[in-house]
Amino acid sequence: MRDLMFGLMGCGRITKKHVAAIHDVEGATLASVCDVVGDRARQWGDRAGVPHYRDLDEMLGNQPEIDVVCILTPSGNHADHCVQVASHGKHVVVEKPMALRLQDADRMIMACDNAGVRLFVVKQNRYNIPIQRLRRALEEGRFGKLVLGTARVRWCRPQAYYDQDAWRGTWALDGGVLANQASHHIDLLEWMMGDVATVFAKTATQLVDVETEDTAVVVLTFVNGALGIIEATTATRPTDLEGSISVLGERGTVVVGGFAANEMKAWQFVDERPEDASVVGDTRTMPEDVYGFGHKAFLNNVVTCIREDGAALVDGLEGRRSLELINAIYESVEIGQEVSLRFRPTHCRLGEPRPKK
Repeated sequence: MRDLMFGLMGCGRITKKHVAAIHDVEGATLASVCDVVGDRARQWGDRAGVPHYRDLDEMLGNQPEIDVVCILTPSGNHADHCVQVASHGKHVVVEKPMALRLQDADRMIMACDNAGVRLFVVKQNRYNIPIQRLRRALEEGRFGKLVLGTARVRWCRPQAYYDQDAWRGTWALDGGVLANQASHHIDLLEWMMGDVATVFAKTATQLVDVETEDTAVVVLTFVNGALGIIEATTATRPTDLEGSISVLGERGTVVVGGFAANEMKAWQFVDERPEDASVVGDTRTMPEDVYGFGHKAFLNNVVTCIREDGAALVDGLEGRRSLELINAIYESVEIGQEVSLRFRPTHCRLGEPRPKK
């Protein structure tokens, strides 16, 4: 069986993770890279030893052997690129968040369904060892009644980070800390705690000059009656501090911390098991950056799903789920009130162009 051939659309910060993962995943081969900025495309093409392009249609036209395209462009461009890739009959891997607007997520799902191709949304932190253990404990019912779930992102993104590209920190193409940096942790919290019933949020722009927020707090009520808290900021100084998630139930408490939800901090249950004593020590991992180790596991799942027609861990519908929550959070910020899910946004600015002066 031949390798699946991957093309990359977008050559920014996350490109190195995808190039490395494709190299390490059995059954995957990098075919080419593409970026509208020619120098970026050329640098990564030369670095990876593959052809480079500035136009997506040209890449797919010249290399019809490509099976999958990883979309690594600014979030506000994901939908158009996904529809474009699907029109060529290629499978789609899209970085988080899958889009900024719910209607764009729906457009992506429909385009892939109509073209008969698969859509995978990158949520690599679901593959972190501590996160996998937490999920397993939930599925085994070890927590009993869920009481409280929290997600905390305390990272550092100085002005220089936002100045690297004009799209960073904009409503049209990026969103703030909630849509960008904390989107993984919001996904993890909802994956663990279940569907959200209501949200109430406040945001602020504290230390950088951008359109969107760098600091946010959110109060959630889950359908199962549990409460939740999201605390997210890129105004931590001088360096990244943590990216964590906590789950508290009537019969247990688990805290996953580290700066990338990579380290088990607490593992306590009323009904103890012999293996519990070693969980904290055995699940400690230390990635080199906040992206963690999960891209390899994620892309391995992509290859397996395409070859065996299996179910994806995060497909388009699952990716839309956390995007709906993010949109509801921004809606609450704009109207200053609690917002119920499911809803249709009317005030949320995420994905909308900046008004002309």
